[in-house]
Amino acid sequence: MLNPSDPAPDFTLPRDGADAVTLSALKGQKVVLFFYPRDDTPGCTKESIGFSQHLQGFADAGTTVFGISRDTLAKHAKFTTKHELTVPLLSDAESTVCEDYGVWVEKNMYGRKSMGIQRATFLIDADGKIARIWPKVKVPGHVEEVLEAAQAL
Repeated sequence: MLNPSDPAPDFTLPRDGADAVTLSALKGQKVVLFFYPRDDTPGCTKESIGFSQHLQGFADAGTTVFGISRDTLAKHAKFTTKHELTVPLLSDAESTVCEDYGVWVEKNMYGRKSMGIQRATFLIDADGKIARIWPKVKVPGHVEEVLEAAQAL
């Protein structure tokens, strides 16, 4: 389990419509990683739209934002086009980054157990350390809370 002040686990993941993203290459700027279960589901759509709508506010706060799920780049492209998203999405098809961040968990839905991504957000400071963690995110008001934290950092 990761805690604030821990070094953020480094990774390189493919990005929709651009080159792969390596976290350590972003040192010197703040980064928000929001992990979400699946493209085009109600909560994930609202969260992704929210981050897209506030992307300029994050940029003004010197913060880069990425959404991460296990969906393929092709699925991300359809999701982005359908909802006119501007937030960059990364594909963690093998779940390695999700595991490193502790968000790949056993879920229990209607008595059926399966593995999946627990919605969570990480704010990483310019030194590459975790500044804040929001586990088990509830979408309403979440993006604004993360933006306030990024502005205060």
